[in-house]
Amino acid sequence: MSDPKRILTVEDEPAIRASIVAFLEDSGFDMLEATNGRDGLALFRSERPDAVLCDLRLPDIDGLDVLSEIVAGSPETPVIIVSGASMLGDAVQALKRGAWDFVTKPIADMGVLENAVNKGLERARLMCENREYQQRLEAVNRELTETLQQLQADEEAGRDIQVRLLPEDNRNFGDYFFRRKLYPSMYLSGDFVDYFMIDRQYAGFYMADVSGHGLASAFVTVMLKTLMVQYVEAYLQEGDQTILEPDQTLQRLNRDLCRQDLDKYLTMFYGVLDRDNSTLVCSNGGHFPHPILYDGSGARPMLSHNRPVGLFEDTVFQSEKLVVPDNFLLLLVSDGLLELMPQKSNRERYQDLLSRVTGPDVTFEELTKDLGIEGHKQLPDDVTLLSVVRRNGHVSG
Repeated sequence: MSDPKRILTVEDEPAIRASIVAFLEDSGFDMLEATNGRDGLALFRSERPDAVLCDLRLPDIDGLDVLSEIVAGSPETPVIIVSGASMLGDAVQALKRGAWDFVTKPIADMGVLENAVNKGLERARLMCENREYQQRLEAVNRELTETLQQLQADEEAGRDIQVRLLPEDNRNFGDYFFRRKLYPSMYLSGDFVDYFMIDRQYAGFYMADVSGHGLASAFVTVMLKTLMVQYVEAYLQEGDQTILEPDQTLQRLNRDLCRQDLDKYLTMFYGVLDRDNSTLVCSNGGHFPHPILYDGSGARPMLSHNRPVGLFEDTVFQSEKLVVPDNFLLLLVSDGLLELMPQKSNRERYQDLLSRVTGPDVTFEELTKDLGIEGHKQLPDDVTLLSVVRRNGHVSG
């Protein structure tokens, strides 16, 4: 359990101060008391309370001056003015100087004061979270700037960075087996895949295709990897559930990318496997071709109509949940694969690809047979494949 919040009350009237202290202590707060402004400021500096209750009429320093000094030194600390009903004009002035709320004396219902304290503490908590989140984003931006400089200075080093960020091929998490293959069209790729354990129960995976090619697109793949790692850390350290909810993950990525003003967007499919309950929750942020699902009886496309990520800040994403059978394959490919297929239309190419998915043991080599990917000196687009397999409840190799 967290430590109780500490509240400083600066009040010169003993009866009022005693009633405030007694009520809030009964409500679980740790109370600090000061009878004048100087003592109140000294206690604030030494004890750093979570919130302050301050009278406007004090025997030494005016309450407005006490308020101004606290706000100047600690603007995220809630200061609630407790003033007489005849001093509402001063209370309005206090709000302009940075007070968070005011409660009039005499206090007929102490619950009103407690509610004001709780609202202030909650607002302060949210401000702190937002500040920390912004600091993390700024740290990401610094790291990405350094990475971009390295990419610009040395494309070979940049390619090495991308390769190191890719997950190990042929990896399993319990009953689930992951495989990936990436053929870049240029030295630096705009396609990216990843799969990872979130905790003992959950595993996440995604495929992303950044608009365009080359240096700028590769930069966004590095940013994507960094942000996803941060979301996992937020879950493990703070209990933030975002990484377990694919629609909310795409929502946050969408917001973060839009605010970076990179003039780039990406299509992305993100899924979370619950190994204990054999379920998959996933969200498709504009990824095409549609993922192909083999569920033991046949292959079918997983249709979705979500927009790409990083294009419109107001985009709302939807998730889909399904039970994972024993004989299961989920196949993701980038649109670069379709461009190599001989059929005239994407519809015909996709149907040909769908017909090749005959079971969970289908290999990338079978899927790309006759396309000559290995022999291409310069592919027209990045070609990426990602598969997730569960076969008879056991790992498939």
